[in-house]
Amino acid sequence: MPTAIPCLLMRGGTSKGPFFNAAHLPQDVATRDRVLLAAMGSPDRRQIDGIGGGHPLTSKIGIVSRSAQAGVDLEFLFAQVQPEMDSVDTRPNCGNMLAAAVPFALATGMLQAQGERASFRVWARNTGMLADITLPLSAGQLADGGDAHIDGVPGRAAPIEICFRETAGSVCKSLLPTGKARDRMTVAAEGFAPFSVEVTCIDNGMPLVLVQAADMGASGYETAAEIDANQNLRRRMEALRLQAAQAMGLGDVSAKNYPKMTLVAPPRHGGAISTRCLIPHVCHESIGVLAAVTVGTAVQLPGTVCEGLARRASGVDADTLAIEHPSGVLSVKLKPGAGQGDAPPQVALLRTARVLMRGEVVVPRAIWAGPA
Repeated sequence: MPTAIPCLLMRGGTSKGPFFNAAHLPQDVATRDRVLLAAMGSPDRRQIDGIGGGHPLTSKIGIVSRSAQAGVDLEFLFAQVQPEMDSVDTRPNCGNMLAAAVPFALATGMLQAQGERASFRVWARNTGMLADITLPLSAGQLADGGDAHIDGVPGRAAPIEICFRETAGSVCKSLLPTGKARDRMTVAAEGFAPFSVEVTCIDNGMPLVLVQAADMGASGYETAAEIDANQNLRRRMEALRLQAAQAMGLGDVSAKNYPKMTLVAPPRHGGAISTRCLIPHVCHESIGVLAAVTVGTAVQLPGTVCEGLARRASGVDADTLAIEHPSGVLSVKLKPGAGQGDAPPQVALLRTARVLMRGEVVVPRAIWAGPA
């Protein structure tokens, strides 16, 4: 007999996927991952036998629990499933899905709140990062409606403010895992001529490899579809990713979702810099929250590949960086000197989220027994 597991299908920022109470999932990691893959319908390009959306941005999962840690309200575990792969990746964070963690906890009674506004501290179990999440309330739930708009999502909704803490070196050993703001790498792989290119390997919430678009034969202003259709560019980017990952101390990442490759170019729409981010094998329709945070940090640091491309604001908005992406911009506010010195960088930004559907996902009972 199949097993039904309560869940809410939610949008968090520009991502989407089911959210679960951790208590409703198997505690054994191998069993849990089999259940999650079956629920999403992976491995299958269309995820036709599950509730996944057939794309990395709609093949994400949130797992939430109350925290026993002093001063922490919730614990959030993000899980990335790729449609055509049979693995569940819980090592990197996802700031977009994190935006839905508190609304999920309120909707399911895991948290209670009163008044018109509330703040909660959330611990991201993936990397041990803390975030303070503030949101408007109506009858103890995320307010229905608001004036906040984020590019990549139609309409407006209630604003959810996320203040990230302790983001430097989230997966890698440090903010600059190679020890340098810029490295030159020579890449040789089957299918194309060897090439040499300068990159910035950086991790301020998300491990990224930044490379100037012009150095890869691109403009940096392509649509996501145009990049996905450029097989030669994608093969070269993947070869560079595999080599850079070794230099970042990440080992063989051929089956992992990080580091993410990001093409950078001068801004065209009044922002700080233009980006095209691969996640890692298709182009993001916008840019991930923590990827934007990491790009913003690279803009602030001297000597990175962003130097000479980025345009910095002045005056009262000097610390707000608008990161351009295929769907618009994502603005991040970084504390001056983010990623430098002994103080952990703090980053704040605005997201939206909402519950799309309530119910149960049905998983065949045989999945719990393990492989045949």
